[in-house]
Amino acid sequence: MRPLLLLAAMSVIAVGGCSRKGSKPPVKTGASLADSAEQVMQNVRYVLTSEGVQRGELFADSAYIFDDNSRYVLKNVRTTFNTAEGVKNGTMKADRGKYNLRQQVLEGFGNVVITNTDGRKLTSPYVKYNQALNEVSSDTNFRMVGPRDTLAGIGFKADPQLKHVQVLRNPRGGGSFTLPGQ
Repeated sequence: MRPLLLLAAMSVIAVGGCSRKGSKPPVKTGASLADSAEQVMQNVRYVLTSEGVQRGELFADSAYIFDDNSRYVLKNVRTTFNTAEGVKNGTMKADRGKYNLRQQVLEGFGNVVITNTDGRKLTSPYVKYNQALNEVSSDTNFRMVGPRDTLAGIGFKADPQLKHVQVLRNPRGGGSFTLPGQ
């Protein structure tokens, strides 16, 4: 009789524990990229090529793919840049990104940082990389710091190695850079 009483008591406790209301799971309100994406991928790796030459590699924590697999919306983007011979010579990191396969254009948004092998580092809230031209550019504020120099302004065009930089507006800085008009 005692084991039956113990079993009944345990059943009451188990049922009582199940009937307790806990917190509801978090639910995203509004539209999500995943709702309309053709594909969703995690831990993405994509080789960037131009005319048969590997210009770099693109990595992202996640990708939402649209428009017949030609437009990618990326989270936590990391990109490597290569020379024409395929040697890695720079990186770009961004919080978010967009990649258009047809145009061969990668855009980075939020805390974008480009670093080259010489130690130069460029920071900006927005950077666009055009594979076909092998060019990085922006139309917003940026700051570039090198081992012995600094450069800042609004908008720029440069090679991914940051060796040839053209400042579009309000150039300022010092060191071994040649500023426009000087």
